[in-house]
Amino acid sequence: MSVLNDFLAKVVVQIINPLILLLTAGAFAVFVWGAFRLVLNAGDAAKREEGRSAIVWGIVGFVIIFGVYGILNFALHTFGLDSVQKISQ
Repeated sequence: MSVLNDFLAKVVVQIINPLILLLTAGAFAVFVWGAFRLVLNAGDAAKREEGRSAIVWGIVGFVIIFGVYGILNFALHTFGLDSVQKISQ
């Protein structure tokens, strides 16, 4: 069982955590881009709606990402692993 725990810890630290960070950065970029478009195009209703839509999708992305992160931490604690582990070389 120790081999499985070590494997899961390495997968989480080296693959899952960077992937979550990348997706969070993407959702933040979409949110900021939408806010930028909303403010810059305040006079044009169609472009303002596009900006509002991007903001909503950025928030939806945040909710999904943090939900998955919570479920992942719950699953890790179920298997007796810590949520953040360092790989021992």
